[in-house]
Amino acid sequence: MAKTIVIFSTKGGVGKTLIAANLAVSLANDYGKRVCLVDSDLHVVGDMARMLDLNPKNAMVDLIQHLKKNPHNFKKEDFLTQTSLGIDFLSAVLKPQQAPHLEPEMIPQVFKLLDNDYDFVIVDAGKSFSEVFVATLNQANLILLVVTPDILSIYQTKWALDTLQFLHFPLKMIRVVLNRAESAASISWQEVRVSLPVEIIARIPSEGKVVGTAVNRGIPVVIENPKSKVALSLKRFGQELTGNEGFFVQRQDIDQLRLKEAVLDKSNAFWQSQGLTEPLAELAPAEEIDEIVLLKRRIHNRLIEDLNIKRMDLKVFSDLKKAKELKARAEVMVTNFLAEDAGSFISSSEVRKKLVKEILDEALGLGPLEDLLAEPGITDIMVNNKDEVYIERQGKIELTSKKFISNDQVKTIIERIIAPIGRRIDESVPMVDARLPDGSRVNAIIPPLSLTGPSLTIRKFRKERFKIEELIELKTLNSAMSEFIRACVVARKNTIVSGGTGSGKTTILNVLSAFILENERIVTLEDAAELKLHQEHWIRLESRSPNIEGKGAITIRDLFRNTLRMRPDRIIIGECRGIETLDMLQAMNTGHDGSMTTIHANSTQDVLMRLDSMILMAGVELPIRAIREMIVSAIDLIVHTARLSDGKRKIIQITEVAGMKDELHIDLRDIFTFHQTGVDAQGNVLGDFKATGYIPSFVEDIRIKGITLADTLFKS
Repeated sequence: MAKTIVIFSTKGGVGKTLIAANLAVSLANDYGKRVCLVDSDLHVVGDMARMLDLNPKNAMVDLIQHLKKNPHNFKKEDFLTQTSLGIDFLSAVLKPQQAPHLEPEMIPQVFKLLDNDYDFVIVDAGKSFSEVFVATLNQANLILLVVTPDILSIYQTKWALDTLQFLHFPLKMIRVVLNRAESAASISWQEVRVSLPVEIIARIPSEGKVVGTAVNRGIPVVIENPKSKVALSLKRFGQELTGNEGFFVQRQDIDQLRLKEAVLDKSNAFWQSQGLTEPLAELAPAEEIDEIVLLKRRIHNRLIEDLNIKRMDLKVFSDLKKAKELKARAEVMVTNFLAEDAGSFISSSEVRKKLVKEILDEALGLGPLEDLLAEPGITDIMVNNKDEVYIERQGKIELTSKKFISNDQVKTIIERIIAPIGRRIDESVPMVDARLPDGSRVNAIIPPLSLTGPSLTIRKFRKERFKIEELIELKTLNSAMSEFIRACVVARKNTIVSGGTGSGKTTILNVLSAFILENERIVTLEDAAELKLHQEHWIRLESRSPNIEGKGAITIRDLFRNTLRMRPDRIIIGECRGIETLDMLQAMNTGHDGSMTTIHANSTQDVLMRLDSMILMAGVELPIRAIREMIVSAIDLIVHTARLSDGKRKIIQITEVAGMKDELHIDLRDIFTFHQTGVDAQGNVLGDFKATGYIPSFVEDIRIKGITLADTLFKS
């Protein structure tokens, strides 16, 4: 198997191409090794071929195309250039325009073809950390960094070493070649050695005239002037490589621009084997430093400062035209900042675009939440703090890789969400409910109440309204249940949708509201507007929090009392959670039939207890019997939803409030239920929707209104 040596430098003009070419020729001619020289420098295409007076007809990019199309029907020799210098030559591309066709994932297959036919593969890898470059580094057994004895070259080499370690290439596979080691006024090789954490494997002296003559004639210096200091040092270097297997390590793969968990050498293994270790106090592990996050943070801070975003009027973000102009201006600035700060560290255009987008999202949008909000399969986004962002997908909660730059940035994004709707959040008002422009519900809470940092929860809503047919297809209910609740809504039966958190109450309420006739006037009342009705005659009202002085609050109860003066045909309350419940029941009892609301409860029986407690919260001294009779008179139907163990949401009970059993107890009669029979191997809940056989007492009233409802619908 060939030993692959990758030679590069992040600084131009240090002589890496000269060293790579002459080292390859010396290994072949002086030590009888089979050598393939690969020119993978995509920034100065063709320099190596010109240095050796070669005229290649094909390149690696052509070889890759044949590997993809006819992997078993070609000769690799057709793509290599056989030279009179005793080496074979392969250029990555012949023209810069071919570089985009050089596929990084195909690089390993190319090197695998060379493995069995050569002793050494010498690669001039260029100077930029690109996807092709990283794919080439993955094939290396030895990495050589070429450095010259000057401050700039040493600085660039340190940066390159940091980057290689960031990519988890071990230092033991990296060596330095010091070129022009005896230049006048240069830094001594001893000082260079002290400055760098890796060994100097070779020192190549400076002989500008000898090297220049050889290059101009297109002949390697080890052949043109074999007795020169440069040639002799390169030959000694070749001898070192052929005689010392310890320079070479096994190849390894890395993930581009992503840290992996390091596999550290267990240096205490000897002491453990002898039983001589002593226990030490446990220390908290050092936090990993993600270089990409640090880069984003630096550029983000520059952008914030240059645009003066912290003092910018937040209303700019809700003005589409101004927001678009601001984003275009910021995009140019971020692109320039990235070029200045990262240099050639990130040459992949795709990675650059991704970083620009992420930084713009942080500064002007909702940061890492933008991608999550755009993904249709996600229903909930939960930010615990800057480092913990969870989502709910298909009913299951999972931790994402998304992170914020800081907790201050989380708070900034919260303020950006709530400012357009007139809300605020600070230490005096540390929690708030709000909504996004698409109707998604938002809750935020900050320190001192949230001890882990600013916390944000977003309940996403589909851009398209659910239709009843879709819910039947999703097995949220069956067609018989659908037909029944449609008839109840059209017949103006007062309905409560109950269920636990995240069980789909609002979705069901939206679907029920779709059955309301177009000629009816609908008024909706919500703390954070999230209902989506299709009817034109629809008035949306939203409560308001108090101002900084604690004044100006408008509660759902205030809105409800005003609604009664607005001549509504239907009143829909997004959620009853307080003293407005009494007003709602009184309205249902005084001519506002067909009203609907939702209530948090674990069962239909719990709905009654919740109603009792919320009515008592109003401070009205009524006996329990009077409260229960009011409930029975006002409520016709309870539709109870639940989120099951597999994450799916279903209507598990449709129940009639049938009257009083006795003086204190309300008679609840289930009409439809969901009966769970088990769980399959994949964790999916098994079960069926069933009619109980009970026919609701108001069926005749529905039929009198001209709505067809067959008795067979209720047969068990």
